[in-house]
Amino acid sequence: MTIWENITYKIKYAQSKLFLIIGINVAVFLAINIPGTFEFWFLKSEHIQTFTAEYLYLPSNLGILTKRFWTPLTYMFMHADVFHIFFNMLWLYWMGQIFEEYLGTKRTIGLYIMGGLAGALLFVLALNTVPAFKVDNGTVVGASAGVMAIIIATATLLPNYTISLLLLGPVKLKWLAIFYVVVDFLSTKYGNAGGSIAHLGGALLGFIYIKRLQRGSDWVGSVNNLFKPKPKMRVVSKNPEKSTSSYPAQDEIDRILDKISQTGYDNLTRQEKEVLFRASKDER
Repeated sequence: MTIWENITYKIKYAQSKLFLIIGINVAVFLAINIPGTFEFWFLKSEHIQTFTAEYLYLPSNLGILTKRFWTPLTYMFMHADVFHIFFNMLWLYWMGQIFEEYLGTKRTIGLYIMGGLAGALLFVLALNTVPAFKVDNGTVVGASAGVMAIIIATATLLPNYTISLLLLGPVKLKWLAIFYVVVDFLSTKYGNAGGSIAHLGGALLGFIYIKRLQRGSDWVGSVNNLFKPKPKMRVVSKNPEKSTSSYPAQDEIDRILDKISQTGYDNLTRQEKEVLFRASKDER
């Protein structure tokens, strides 16, 4: 199997939704920048880049936004340069794996899109109401808001989960999340204020989503349920042995998630880990 076939297989058939999100982002980036680079080489022009920025980036100008109403969705799959997409996809892959390990794979795409939309909303709101940020037509681009939603959601769910970072060593997710939020907040004083504001919007969405999930309200799951086919018949089993392998009660899942956020996954009992495993297995 070639590298391309391996990538295509993971995008199509892997249970993880991370490969699909990463695949779309990379495909869009290459589709725009490969011909754009050739245009620059031979024609010394950047018409492709100009067209992309005008019609696919998210504008803050409300008049332009109403005409290009698709940009709150398209902007979150666009990137300014190679390093921009590289680090976004790297963090998405690292943190997304942890997110899917504990909450399954069905929430990943929904949370990514919701985070991107939250970032778009805060960006447009801030650049039209806050005096320091007001401009005639600012734009923002990148997957960072969606990625931040997943990073902060994971850190909110598992604050004491430890990862190893180059040069820093073991770091708990809660400190990593706080660091990123503080950096983005302080960065609003400088050149890329719009991008930092969008990041904060995604981060806020990720935090609120997990807090609501721990209280039994699953926004992403509710949206997913709208597209599930309705069963035509219901089978009720009275076999007590089979009932032990059924999908766990939502109250029990919420209680375990609360315990994870407070004391960590390692402090769960064997029975609690089994309940979480059955819930994740059912989602997959």
